[in-house]
Amino acid sequence: MLPFVAIAIALAGGIVVLEVTSYRALERLPSVATEEFPEIDRELLGKFSSFDPELGWVPQPNREKQKDTGDHLPGEEVRSVVTYSTDEYASRVCPAKDRDENADLTVSTYGDSYCFCREVDNDETFQHYLAAELDTHVANYGGGNYGLDQALMRLKRKYPEDPTDHVFMVVTASSIARILSVWKHYQEFGNILAVKPRYVLGDDGLERVESPVDEKADLLDLESKADFLRAYDFHYDHWFEPHFATRPYTTDFLEKGEHLRYAGYTAGKELERRFGRSVPGIDFDRAQTQSALRLEQPRVRYHERLFETHEPLFDALIEEFVDYADDQEFEPVFVMVQQLRYAKYEADHGPIYGDLMERLDDRYDELTTIDMATHLSPDDGDVESLYVERGEGGHYSPETNAEIADVLAEVVEQRAVVE
Repeated sequence: MLPFVAIAIALAGGIVVLEVTSYRALERLPSVATEEFPEIDRELLGKFSSFDPELGWVPQPNREKQKDTGDHLPGEEVRSVVTYSTDEYASRVCPAKDRDENADLTVSTYGDSYCFCREVDNDETFQHYLAAELDTHVANYGGGNYGLDQALMRLKRKYPEDPTDHVFMVVTASSIARILSVWKHYQEFGNILAVKPRYVLGDDGLERVESPVDEKADLLDLESKADFLRAYDFHYDHWFEPHFATRPYTTDFLEKGEHLRYAGYTAGKELERRFGRSVPGIDFDRAQTQSALRLEQPRVRYHERLFETHEPLFDALIEEFVDYADDQEFEPVFVMVQQLRYAKYEADHGPIYGDLMERLDDRYDELTTIDMATHLSPDDGDVESLYVERGEGGHYSPETNAEIADVLAEVVEQRAVVE
């Protein structure tokens, strides 16, 4: 009898160890949610310096931050630190040209982190290169993780203070998901501080739903706002719930081979950092990035479906942009750029936004549209070469930003000829 008891205890112990190990591994996976309301401590909240009760978050004026993109091991020389600086307008600085209130030509840009140009220095943004080409300051009002909705809200708040002749709205295709979001955690697991307003389509057109968070301290008790968050965030039912891990966690973890690969690469990176040396012949950082991109493919397909089901809301936001341009008398330009995960998918399947750009061209004579994917096509088909080699996940490289500036400069020059 005793041997059977020992075997049973050993099996039970093994199951517990597997469950704990699987849960810890699932916590690391970007494609799996393990908690609906993760704890937010006051130390983390204190670091959230960009909180804004009206927009959710926004870059602050007169700030300089240095970001280590992670391209080094402990004890090695830090080779990949980038500097982000903002001016008194909370626009990212434009080293190529200072502001000039008497300038004959003025340009501003709004959008997401691809507009802000994360992972490159101030003098490597497309705004910097564009300013050099046009010989005028180019304002950069991009916001990390912004959708078309927040970018439009920021435009309406900032434009009266900083009016320009041309406004470029620069976003990625992920905007289709972001405009349906109130709490980013429901679609980007772990993004727990990002609570935002959004627009919905009502009988009279766009209606703004304000953020449920009025003060930063309210983020400490988001569970008390659960009903609001679940009701107004489309992704709670359609993405979060289907990807929420439940017991037995071992089954969820072992469900996909990619889970095991990602966990293995993550463990390899941690071992390298712990011992301060790399494993010869294995680039764990690159392998983990590639694994993460494969895990992201279902999200890309999900966004592709959203363009089929929620085009009316996206179109209404574009219409609002065009109407605001007409009211304020500036030249509106809508620019679609690509995240790396979209670029790799679309290379084989075509754009996930379908015929959006063609429809906008047909509908608005006064709107210029630019599908940047048609201008950034490497001869060898290697779309990864357009992006920074390492770091947070695939923003455009300085060389690509220079190409983007060429495209945008041509638009401004063509508009000048038409006028």
